[in-house]
This record gives sequence, C-alpha cells and structure tokens, in this order.
Amino acid sequence: MAKNKLRRPVLEGKKALVAGIANDSSIAWGCAKAFHELGAEVAVTYLNEKAKSYIEPLAREIGAPIFAPLDVQKPGDMEALFKRIKKEWGQLDIVVHSIASAKKEDIKGNLVDCSADGFALAMDISVHSFIRMAKLAAPLMKDGGTMFAMSYHGAAKVVPNYNVMGPVKAALEASCRYLAYELGPRKIRVHAISPGPLKTRAASGLKDFDMLLNQAVERAPVGELVDIMDVGFACAFLATPYARRLTGDTLYVDGGVNIMG
Repeated sequence: MAKNKLRRPVLEGKKALVAGIANDSSIAWGCAKAFHELGAEVAVTYLNEKAKSYIEPLAREIGAPIFAPLDVQKPGDMEALFKRIKKEWGQLDIVVHSIASAKKEDIKGNLVDCSADGFALAMDISVHSFIRMAKLAAPLMKDGGTMFAMSYHGAAKVVPNYNVMGPVKAALEASCRYLAYELGPRKIRVHAISPGPLKTRAASGLKDFDMLLNQAVERAPVGELVDIMDVGFACAFLATPYARRLTGDTLYVDGGVNIMG
C-alpha cells in the first residue's frame, strides 16, 4: 500500500493583504493568522505611527514580508501600498478590508440626527475605501483572487444602538455584490463577511455592547460566541479552490444567531 503523501498547505504560494488590524483581538488579525497558518504570505498594514507599535509585533509573529502604513483618508497611502506590493510580489491573491469608522457622535446618536458630513465620512472610510482597494488590487490578481469586506447583521436587520453603521454596512454588502458581478469575468470573487458580536476595539464603542454579547450567546444554536479565528478560517476556506464557485454572498459567521427570530 502506498504511503500517504504529505499535502502542501492549502494556501501555499498565495499572497494576501490584510488591512485593518488594530490589535490582537481584531477580526483582521484572525484572518492574517489563519492565512499564515494555511501557508500564505501575508502583508499587514497599520493606520499610523501610534498604531504601529501595537501591530508590528503581530506582523513579526507571522513573518509578514510587507508591513506598511495605510490611512484610507490620506491621499496616496493606498496607491503607495499597492505599488510596493506590485514591486515586491508582482501578484496578489487575497484582500481583506476590515476598515470602518464614523464620528463618535454619529455612532452614539440616532440616525435621524446624523449630519451629511458625518454620513459621508462613514461611507467613505467604511465603503468607498473598499471599492478603491478593489480597483487597485484587481490588476494584481492575474490568476483570479478573493476579496473580503467585514459587515455585521445590522446591515440586514435593525440592531438597536448600531445607528449610522447599519445603513453604511448595508451599502458595503451591496457594493460587494456589484463588485462580484463586475470582477467575476476576471475570476475574482468578492464576499461580505458578517461575524457575530465579538469583543473588538471597534465594537466597544457601541452602547450596551455587553448586553448584545449576552443575547448572542443565549440565541446562538451552537450555544457560544464565535472568535476571530472562526472568522479567519471561514475567509481562508473561501479563498481556496474548494470555494471557487462561490461569490457575492454575505457569509454569517455567528454560530447561527442570524437564523433566529
């Protein structure tokens, strides 16, 4: 009987960009770790010099060959990042966009009170930056690839205290569908990922977030919360050939909370 051959890691040889890591509890960090564990090289970004000291040790942990600044509001930052990726890698297979922001008063206030400037800012950072990223990434995905944007159930249903981010995430999910349609002929697949409540820095800004966590545990058919690695490995699966016919979906990684009435 022939011996079983050792299998190569399923993402070996793939190049992945993960944007939006804030610390070791970030969803984006779960994605970076999962991709690395499955054999991909991972490029990591940081927002600014203050954030750099928190993220640099994480980048070293996974041996990130590219560690670069990315402030999507700063002109030229995104172009410089992709120029470097093109020069050093010449290709890109996976992109994770885990970037979202809004004014504090808009996150904590009612949608009806959101200013035009505040709404435009939230849309630009949380949605249009993903569209800009997709435009720059697509030419590097010469053999196809997979793009991910991070959403939340508040895009589809009203979640009290999610406020302005509900309509913004709904726009993000719609953008993923349209990008999936436009980039499909180039063998580029696009997914919105909708994790369940997680204890991330971004989520901590939501009012009554601990109550939301407790409710999620009570309602989840699996009886427990998901973690960042659950999200990371779900994305890793979608980036493999095993998911080559899947695109344009919003994938819930929430222990089944979204199916409950």
